[in-house]
Amino acid sequence: MMKLIFIFFLFNSLTLADVSYNMQLIANLNEHTHLNGYSIGITGYTAPDGKEYAILCCNEGTAFIDISDTSDVHEIDFLPGISSDWRDVKIWSHYAYIVGYVQGCALQIADLQYLPDSIHFVKTYSFPGFTAAHTLQQSGPYLYVNGLDYIKGGVFILDLSADPENPVKRGEWEVTTVHDCRIMNDTIWACNGYAGTVTVISAVDKNNLFTIASWQNGFYPVAHNCDRSRNRKYLYTTDETFDMPRELKIWNIEDLQNVLFSGTWHPPGIDSAVAHNIEIYGDYALIAYYSAGIRIADITDPANPVEAAYYDTYPNDNGTNWNGCKGVFLMPSGKIIANDKQTGLYVLKTTFPIIGIEPNYAAAVEFSLSQNYPNPFNPVTNIQFNIPLLRGVTAEGGRGVFVKLTVYDLLGRDITTLVNRQMQPGSYNVDWDASNYPSGVYFYKIEVRQTGSSTGDFFESKKMVLVK
Repeated sequence: MMKLIFIFFLFNSLTLADVSYNMQLIANLNEHTHLNGYSIGITGYTAPDGKEYAILCCNEGTAFIDISDTSDVHEIDFLPGISSDWRDVKIWSHYAYIVGYVQGCALQIADLQYLPDSIHFVKTYSFPGFTAAHTLQQSGPYLYVNGLDYIKGGVFILDLSADPENPVKRGEWEVTTVHDCRIMNDTIWACNGYAGTVTVISAVDKNNLFTIASWQNGFYPVAHNCDRSRNRKYLYTTDETFDMPRELKIWNIEDLQNVLFSGTWHPPGIDSAVAHNIEIYGDYALIAYYSAGIRIADITDPANPVEAAYYDTYPNDNGTNWNGCKGVFLMPSGKIIANDKQTGLYVLKTTFPIIGIEPNYAAAVEFSLSQNYPNPFNPVTNIQFNIPLLRGVTAEGGRGVFVKLTVYDLLGRDITTLVNRQMQPGSYNVDWDASNYPSGVYFYKIEVRQTGSSTGDFFESKKMVLVK
């Protein structure tokens, strides 16, 4: 009997190991399978009160889900839409913007300021020639609308700066189709889908977009989506294709007139699953890898990724198909949300910090908050702070201290929380990516108190300037 119990637990452990590595499941919410399942898009929204929401695209609309309390993940509201296998969503200020692939979807606008009570549908925005799109990207008060029915299905810009409820169309790039893109500063990195190319486009003048460089996306070149390494020297592209290699392609982009192919990457033992979307945070790449689930690669050495963690949302197989994980997003709190085509929303966490929080456990002498660097910056800056050894606080499993690092705008409004958790003594570096915020003066404030204490041990704030 004892032998049977041992075998059962051994089998159970091996099964769990096959499903996850360095990742823990917090919640799985699957409420819309009866509505033809789930679409591509997923993003997160952190409200001014600190509550966190996952925004999940489904075939029949968009779900708004409260993930603040990990013991009570629940849907707050659902915005119906025209049935579409492809839907995408992005956030600006307290508005969600949603596109769908079927004509008539156009751009839905939802106001999120009434959460956690509900969301308010504002309108569906369209103009002659634009009734549907494949994907969206957002940078500051600008939406970049990709694909489908406008002219050649390239990319055009919507300006939200004057009135987020009434976008104004600006420039367009219609040389060929754009399946998806990434915005870095005022440059568009466009993946041209079955056209087989990656194109770098200047968007400095939002009314006049033009090509900077373009190259063939290697063998079987279905350029699907992309993101750039932290040092800005490498670009990673995914190819949504059943043909080989079906994996991540790595490009050296130091010289845009001579882009060099650096190789490919796939998770160890995974050679049939399809890499769908990549999102890079600091030195980690989060990849929605269809039937292989969520894969996280350490790209400290950008040309040589190493698998750091995974969670298989579709453990049935790792085959060449469109089943499984389609999108992934990292919340400022460190929670990871993912969208699985069959089984809905996953809320997870890694066993190590990802969100640009890089600890150095050398003991600090005193509390300190350093000036961010660079400053002024665009769009990423780094903030360092130190936590000293205190009575009853150790670097290895002690009580720790509770740390909150918050960014405020010039009016004193809390716009994002970068750190909000217990931490051990050491020196920490935190990145803030301000791609979603307008130019201006911001303040960051650290609050530190010993766990269980009602009074603070350390408070300090500093000013920083975002220039776009």
